[in-house]
Amino acid sequence: MYEEFYHFSGLPFLLTPDRRFFFDSSGHSRAISHLVYGLAQEEGFIVITGEVGAGKTTLVERLWSQLDRDTYVMARVVTTQVSGDDLLRLTMAGFGLEATQGADKSTLLLRFERLVREHRDAGRRMLLLVDEVQNLSLAALEELRMLSNITTDGHASVQTILLGQPQFRAILAHRDMEQLRQRVLASYHLGPLTEPETKGYIQHRLKLVGWSADPIWDEDTFSAIFHHTGGIPRRINTLCSRVLLYGALEEAHRITKQMVEATADELQTDLGDGGVAAPRPAASTKDVSITEHELLAARVEALERRSSRQDRLAKHLLDLVEALHEGKR
Repeated sequence: MYEEFYHFSGLPFLLTPDRRFFFDSSGHSRAISHLVYGLAQEEGFIVITGEVGAGKTTLVERLWSQLDRDTYVMARVVTTQVSGDDLLRLTMAGFGLEATQGADKSTLLLRFERLVREHRDAGRRMLLLVDEVQNLSLAALEELRMLSNITTDGHASVQTILLGQPQFRAILAHRDMEQLRQRVLASYHLGPLTEPETKGYIQHRLKLVGWSADPIWDEDTFSAIFHHTGGIPRRINTLCSRVLLYGALEEAHRITKQMVEATADELQTDLGDGGVAAPRPAASTKDVSITEHELLAARVEALERRSSRQDRLAKHLLDLVEALHEGKR
């Protein structure tokens, strides 16, 4: 809806990772450097951790877009609450090798080793990406370590990138993970954006969809967005998308701090912690400049504005449905 109102060529704040929107912050730049260094070693594990929504998957998508597809073949495992044997089957499937139903583990490993040899003979390197690695059991992690033992002519043929949330670092420090830990060649923790980077990130994504100062964003909106999101890219996307929807419903061509605050409050109510980093502290009981009557009136007014926006959104959606229905006749 706001895409049409502001004449964007696309939606700038989708939650789905998209390498086209990659933003080269200082943290993301260093993470890419660690990935490139790790790949240059041609063996072992590369570990990237970060909070939910920090941009780990987008980071790897960016790297993958820059790799030579004639040199690398990549498999992805994103369902990680599985056993070690199931992880092996998922890895094989990711590399295009169907695991025969009922085949025992030794048969599967022999087939996988043949595939590794075929890729090595063709001059290709196998890259395994495992996301949400903090959900893997110790047995499944050990399975990954065993796969890294497969060599052809003295060269490791499978290199693994592990993406996970911060708690994976504690798992990796477990005494039973010593052998896997010794195979980690590069490791980096991806932190949030800084406040200046948050502004740059928002403007970067807007410009990629044709934004040309409509809407205008007041300078203090960026500080407010950083405050409510903690600089986490996915949180920024959620909040900015709703702010733009707010602006379109109000037919506003200027985004203000008040609009950001109101939207963040709505997200806090609707999604809990889904749109803001933390609830704002309550006003001090010593502040007597606002009476209970004024505070109640302000809350009622805010609810009325919110209800009005939701009514307009529902009407707009109904109009779209009717237009689609008419078009099919």
